[in-house]
Amino acid sequence: MSTEHAPLPSVIADDPPPVPPEPPLPSDCCESGCPICVHDLYAQELDAYRQALADWLRRHPGAS
Repeated sequence: MSTEHAPLPSVIADDPPPVPPEPPLPSDCCESGCPICVHDLYAQELDAYRQALADWLRRHPGAS
């Protein structure tokens, strides 16, 4: 029985999966056309999260 592809719980505990960003609340945006809107920041955080998750899944292929 091979466990080389199944991550051990202690390994995952040492390298936990990334936490997704919290989406902005509707009241977080003032709707005044800010150059950097909370929705823009959230989109950047979401892109970074997706990349971090993809990297984490490559390190822990059995976790998906």
